Order: sequence, then C-alpha cells, then structure tokens
Amino acid sequence: MFKIKTIESLSDLTQLKKAYFDSSIVPLDGMWHFGFAPMAKHFGFYVNKNLVGFCCVNDDGYLLQYYLQPEFQLCSQELFTLISQQNSSVIGEVKGAFVSTAELNYQALCLDNSATFKVNSLMYQHNTKLADRNLEMIDMQIAGTEQLTAFVTFAAANIGAPEQWLTQYYGNLIERKELFGYWHKGKLLAAGECRLFDQYQTEYADLGMIVAQSNRGQGIAKKVLTFLTKHAATQGLTSICSTESNNVAAQKAIAHAGFTSAHRIVQFEFKHA
Repeated sequence: MFKIKTIESLSDLTQLKKAYFDSSIVPLDGMWHFGFAPMAKHFGFYVNKNLVGFCCVNDDGYLLQYYLQPEFQLCSQELFTLISQQNSSVIGEVKGAFVSTAELNYQALCLDNSATFKVNSLMYQHNTKLADRNLEMIDMQIAGTEQLTAFVTFAAANIGAPEQWLTQYYGNLIERKELFGYWHKGKLLAAGECRLFDQYQTEYADLGMIVAQSNRGQGIAKKVLTFLTKHAATQGLTSICSTESNNVAAQKAIAHAGFTSAHRIVQFEFKHA
C-alpha cells in the first residue's frame, strides 16, 4: 500500500511536521527535535503519490520521528513493523528508536517491536507556582560574537562536546540572541540557553545550561534556570527543558527552579527476526 521514498527537502514535510507536533500531548524536547532530527535522513510514506507520513533515522540507525496521518492508522502497525524489521530497502538498517512518552502512537508501536528499552532523558515543564520565590537572582549577560570562542572552550571543557559542532551551535544561538553567560571576575562560570521555536511549539522556550565543574554544588544551576525562565516569561513563553536520566544533580536543580517532569524520552532496541 505504501511507497517509501527519500525526502530531499524538509520543506516538503512542513504540514506533516505540524501535524506531528500537534499530536503530542505535551511539547517535545527542542534539542532532539530541532537539533538532532533535522540532521537525520528523512523518508516519506506515499499512497497514490500523496505524501501521508514520514519518519527520520539518524546515522546510528535509530528512528527519531515517526508519523502517519490518522486516516491511515489501521495500516500503521504493518508499516512500522516493516521498518523496524529492516525490511525496507529504502530505509535500510534500523536498530531501534528514541521516542517521548508524550508521543502515544509512536510509543505504542515501539513497545510492540521492542526487545529492550531504557529511559534516556526526563522532560520538564515550568510551573510558576512551584518555583522557589526566595532564590537569589543571578546576573547573566547576553553573549556577543566576540565571546564565541570563550563559550566553545567552556562547553568543550565542561561537557566534552566537539568544538566544531559547538562553534556552529553557539554561533547560531548568539546570532539569535539566545545564549547567556554568568561571568565572575572575568571567568565564565555558567552558560544558559533560552531557545525559541520558529515554527511549531512557538508558545514555549527550551532551556539549557552548563555550569563549570569547579563551581557545581553551589546552587548556580537553579539560579541560571530562574533567570532563563523569567527571561522567557517576559516574552509570554512557558519554559521547558530536559536532562539525562542519570544526571541526578541537574534533576535536583531543575526541580528547585520550579519544573516538574511527567514524561520521558525512551531508547528502544528493536527485536529482529
């Protein structure tokens, strides 16, 4: 029934991507869906030459997104099994998937085809009623182009991310005025991101932060988050964020800053015949 083709231009998926994000019961993680997904290979599902769904697979062979229009849901399980069993000559190798628990249909299909799964990340949304109103404000400054090297060096040293990727990533955030720094005596102690969405989920701001290893455990992280959530609120936006399932320190800071987590990003490994 379905014909699978490689998508050459993501603009072909504009309407389907909108439907995909609209189908989620809470906002989806910005880094996964606007950072990683665009770099993945996209494939379209066609019926009678009409584009009715899509998926994307990263270079490691994991599905990151999967969507099929509601009127074709009866055939979704058969299509997904074909993909997960690596029986599509167009898509090729598919080891597993990353999926949010807020993506109910996609999650159910992954469960049907999984050999094992584990929680990768926790997803959070800010609740102003839970925020600690006694938190000391932190003075963060918006990053300028002349500070790009400092931010790249800082992030590479403290989280081990590759400098080439960081240069492009931070350069874009600086251009969009979405990167902030906490400096003390001329030293960068924390970086904060307040990423806005250009399309889909535009009522939210996706936050990120890094605190210098030498200054962790001092309450800086929750102060950074407090600054970022207030900055987002001035634009009428609700803050979301995420962190790895094993990063207990970050989870505590996020909770103290007034965020709650009801959803997870789960990594599935598919069973293969």
